[in-house]
Amino acid sequence: MPERRALPDARRVVVTGLGMATPLGVGKDVFAGRLFAGASGIGPVQAFDTQAAASRLGAEVRDFSPRDFISVKNLRRMDRTSLLTTASARLALEDANITVTEENRDRVGILLGTAFGATDVTVSVAGALLAEGPASVNPILVPNTVMNAPAGHASIELGFRGVNTTVTHFGVSAENAIAYAVSEIRRGAADVMLAGGADILSKFYYEALSKFRGLSPDNGGEEGARPFDAGRNGYVAGEGCGILCLESLAHARGRGAAIACEVTGAGLGSSRATPSGWPTGTEGIRRTFRRALADAAIDPSEVSAVSAAANGGRMLDAVEARAYEEIFTADAAPWITSVKGALGESFSGGGIRACALALSVEKGCLPPTVGLTRPITGLPLVWGEKRETGIRHAVQAGISFGGTYAYLVFSRYES
Repeated sequence: MPERRALPDARRVVVTGLGMATPLGVGKDVFAGRLFAGASGIGPVQAFDTQAAASRLGAEVRDFSPRDFISVKNLRRMDRTSLLTTASARLALEDANITVTEENRDRVGILLGTAFGATDVTVSVAGALLAEGPASVNPILVPNTVMNAPAGHASIELGFRGVNTTVTHFGVSAENAIAYAVSEIRRGAADVMLAGGADILSKFYYEALSKFRGLSPDNGGEEGARPFDAGRNGYVAGEGCGILCLESLAHARGRGAAIACEVTGAGLGSSRATPSGWPTGTEGIRRTFRRALADAAIDPSEVSAVSAAANGGRMLDAVEARAYEEIFTADAAPWITSVKGALGESFSGGGIRACALALSVEKGCLPPTVGLTRPITGLPLVWGEKRETGIRHAVQAGISFGGTYAYLVFSRYES
């Protein structure tokens, strides 16, 4: 077992607020209710015509009113990714009961992960530029073509001016952002960090995924999201934003904050894979998983739950299941679930998944893997209905095409 170390309160990082705009709903209470009930946010795409693609389903954020969260003066300047991010950041701060003031704004920051950014705006600007020249481009749209626009808009609207950084790392963008946010607090650069991920569905993005033969049904059969299922045939594209409000324990205690859980470890890694392909071997997953556990000073036997990266893809789900079969002994494997059967695959969905796992640790309850009926592994998977169980340490898996990994450890808060 790794040697445990007693960190000072200023270097321990806790979760005190959750904010999200997701296919399962907007806000913590709606999201949690539908998540643990096993609801699905997947349905026919309504935002654009899918006739040019082989797929029809998507996990869209619906019933979202930006005016409920964003001032009129800033509303018209924001793209959809920025709207979802700013709303989620506001919800996270409100859930944490934090008001940004002149006294604290320099110590409140944001670290956001986005895999693809505002693809809808980029396509619109590029189309106008190529068709009619630079004079035809709406100048309000141009700033939204850069990846750091959502984090910038959130800071302007909400008034904080601490650390402000954006991470783009394919399917582990949000997990990387959370890991880096934790390190910023641990090194004393911030008292409060908003961290997570955001991506949207757009027509261009959807059709590109379809042409790469990633979306279900990539090899025929009925379209759908089926993580860890023998009948899986590709993932369903999703969108949304999930933001954690992270604080140093010293800061949270100083203001009497309610603590959902603690982020105790993170591990980042990579292995060889093609730029658009999933890793085929387990070595990179196992190595990165163990790095995260070492950072948390725990061993595999202490892990109570895993939120898997499995999305219904034929290659990803198989290699991830095989890796966990190699990491855990048969009689000491944790409960494993995947929320991508309900939320789809948005590549920066690690922010929403982190919110879901924080809720699981706090409530002692794991959501079911929606879409799973025929497991491909003998590992203890949560499916059919939620699983109420004591959770001391839970691990979030981030696995991306291109062979990159990011694992996070969320632990029950113990003073």
